[in-house]
Amino acid sequence: MVILARLIVAFVRHGAYQQPPDVPSAHLPYPLTSDGRKQAADAAERLIKTAFDEGWQIHPVIDSSRQLRGWQTASIIASNLKGAGSEVAVESFEQLAERCLGSAANLTVKQIESVVAADPRFDPLPAGWKSDSYFRIPLQGAESLMQAGERVMQHVTGRADSLAQEISADTLKVFVGHGAAFRHAAVHMGLMSAEQAVALSMYHCTPLYFERLNDPHDNKQWRHIAGEWKVRKVKGVDLD
Repeated sequence: MVILARLIVAFVRHGAYQQPPDVPSAHLPYPLTSDGRKQAADAAERLIKTAFDEGWQIHPVIDSSRQLRGWQTASIIASNLKGAGSEVAVESFEQLAERCLGSAANLTVKQIESVVAADPRFDPLPAGWKSDSYFRIPLQGAESLMQAGERVMQHVTGRADSLAQEISADTLKVFVGHGAAFRHAAVHMGLMSAEQAVALSMYHCTPLYFERLNDPHDNKQWRHIAGEWKVRKVKGVDLD
């Protein structure tokens, strides 16, 4: 009987950053705060300890979003992993971005609602639109949370499928991105329901670990093996 090497992926939400108030923060260009940089360094320590305890090799490439906060988080993690003896590089991908609001990117919530209300082609935005997994604002280039999650899922599963053919030892692959897009990727990966995606969030720089399953007789392709989701106290508060 051939025992295949295990492939584990870690989802890491970026660290705290300079986020303006009341802005759905998909494509904001601002950097990490000092707290965010410390959170990223702490994430590296968690990844090192978990990999050591479990006997996993850390894959030498971290996939990150192209937003500055994502790239900075991944770069700090990579630097700290190098300090612990692992040579790690960072590659950035458009597919790991947060949900895009298209032509309304980086406007405040009130500004977005005003823009849509002033356009005679559209009805006013419904209450709770920010956290509605299936709602897409009717502006050019916008996507729903579920569409963003599908985009992230396709990137993660594509990378995982390729890696599974290459590895000969149990391996941890790290992805750094954004909370809402990761949550909705988890829905597409069969790790949670759409209702759970609304009720849960992610802690900054606290890894969640998922194993790619190799059993051809099991319809599930992934399972959650470690790390805790954050329970959202107020629905719709977390914008990124």
